[in-house]
Amino acid sequence: MPQAQSPPPAITTAAPSPDAAGVFAHRPVLAEPLLAGLAPLAELLAARPEGGLLIDCTLGGGGHSALLLEAHPGLRVLGLDQDPTARAAAAERLAPFGDRATIVAANFAAYQPQEPALAVLADLGVSSPQLDVAARGFSFRLEGPIDMRMNPTGGETAAELIDRLEDTALADLIYGYGEERLSRRIARRIKQQGPWADPARPRSTAELAYAVAGCYPPRARRRRGPGAIHPATRTFQALRIAVNDELAALERLLATAPDWLVSGGLLAIISFHSLEDRRVKTAFLSDDRLERITRKPLVASAEEADANPRSRSAKLRIARRRS
Repeated sequence: MPQAQSPPPAITTAAPSPDAAGVFAHRPVLAEPLLAGLAPLAELLAARPEGGLLIDCTLGGGGHSALLLEAHPGLRVLGLDQDPTARAAAAERLAPFGDRATIVAANFAAYQPQEPALAVLADLGVSSPQLDVAARGFSFRLEGPIDMRMNPTGGETAAELIDRLEDTALADLIYGYGEERLSRRIARRIKQQGPWADPARPRSTAELAYAVAGCYPPRARRRRGPGAIHPATRTFQALRIAVNDELAALERLLATAPDWLVSGGLLAIISFHSLEDRRVKTAFLSDDRLERITRKPLVASAEEADANPRSRSAKLRIARRRS
């Protein structure tokens, strides 16, 4: 679980590896709804000739931040990310904005800003570039180690987590974080028949996905078309959430982010599954510090969903800090 810590050194320039920007060259989801939803930034900035700050809690490759910096010339961005490859790519993408962009190596759950912000943004999804790098272990479609850490430099991997848990605890985790109805069958298969049954058997994302898929009837394994998901999707989601303590981190953000904002400041969160969205919706409804701007979540247009399948499950909710 992330612990509170002193703010790490900020990075305003960087020399990324040649591959960093290419790996993270992807389209940010819900770009148009986000720009429209954060349009009140123009009014907030107009009242502050000195400019103002937006905290991008999940900087990634810097796509959302670049759009907002371009749209609001008086805006500065402080971008947080645990992933060194993402930070390097974001440094290159945001370099044209000079000192208007500052990048910090941090988990947003442990960060304490040094000045009030006009807006706070969090995109809670795993980025496509992370999924597309087999060595990161997020994808069930690629052969790689069972890792799944957002911060690849420390903490328990998904393989180590599975190794540590008994069948029942693993089943509870898969059900609780993946909402997987076959969780008990899957946990038994992983531990007793799958990669963990034989110490000599290779343990990889492909092996794990194969074990999970074997718990489904053949018809479900062959399902294709819109709305169909791979049988391992929910199990991999559950392991990733547990490894990165994602829901606890989100709850800490929802509890603290309103205090980061100036009066009238904006809190925008993009979620990708019901466990996240329910928490965001509940917080926006119940927190006396916040007033909802979006009564219903903003979602991708049909055009965006066709062009960028990752956007299909994305939901954007925005709230305003009360006076």
